Amino acid sequence: MKRRLEYSPTYLKKAKKIAKKNPQLKGPYTELLNKLADNPLDPALHTHALTGELKGKYACSLTYELRVVFKLYDDIVHLLDIGSHDEVY
Repeated sequence: MKRRLEYSPTYLKKAKKIAKKNPQLKGPYTELLNKLADNPLDPALHTHALTGELKGKYACSLTYELRVVFKLYDDIVHLLDIGSHDEVY
């Protein structure tokens, strides 16, 4: 089942800034979004459940440096934040 992707305002603002600084990430970013819609728990994404203040949310890797934080619902992946490990956790 393909899930619908929804984007928080914070996520959109940060994603736009990252895309502008890193145009080489366009392909990997598009691939990540497609995989999230198809299967957010795909092992290739390195998805993991978060703990503490972020309990109930998940994170996956775009690059070694960049993480995407999201919340899963039945048919929706709500993208909440994107950035470095220190920025999003």
